[in-house]
Amino acid sequence: MRHIILSCLLLLIATASLASSLKFSSGENRTHLIELYSSEGCSSCPPAERWLGELHDAPGLWRDFVPVAFHVSYWDRLGWPDRFANKEFTARQYAYSRQWHSGSVYTPEFVLNGEEWRARQTPTASTEKVGVLSVEYTAEGECEVMFPIVGDGEVHVALLGAGISSVVRAGENRGRTLRHDFVVLELKSVRLVNGRAELRLPKSSEPDIPRQALALWVTRRGELIPLQATGGWLN
Repeated sequence: MRHIILSCLLLLIATASLASSLKFSSGENRTHLIELYSSEGCSSCPPAERWLGELHDAPGLWRDFVPVAFHVSYWDRLGWPDRFANKEFTARQYAYSRQWHSGSVYTPEFVLNGEEWRARQTPTASTEKVGVLSVEYTAEGECEVMFPIVGDGEVHVALLGAGISSVVRAGENRGRTLRHDFVVLELKSVRLVNGRAELRLPKSSEPDIPRQALALWVTRRGELIPLQATGGWLN
């Protein structure tokens, strides 16, 4: 009888563990990565953020494209410290600028698959076959990633927030209530070894995040151009 009870308990534990994990995967075709560089301190950014937010209801979301919004820190000097701004995101934008041999950065700036992008229209599905990127994510933030890459690779995993409202009290957007979707709350990058990687993504310390999502993309190690991307809603 004791063995039966123990077996039942182990089964319940295993079932609970499976229920608390989510799996996301791309198809064989390349999924576009859309990046927006933005700031709550920039008066030109709200229209770009609204457009990005409209992708929430687009049929190709997560399958054909993955959107992420990086908030940069250099607008904070105008007196409004953007709570989502991160110097690492600013450094990422400057790295793109150097790659494009450009002497400056600006907001709002869109990047599609590692290239400066001004079209601001939903990208069409890609026919380029690059392989399946998959991830299993647990409620504790543990991620197990797989992607069939030859040579050194790197996976970048972002925790995103959506449906967020911010009342701005200083800077160019003073007095406005801004809405953010797909904003990067946490980002972690690790090396892919034999096409596999494991990492723990920190939970966001930001309160009042109505909805969260996971976004991830793979690059050659030390490079910016994404090879494949995937993601999905966590709640």
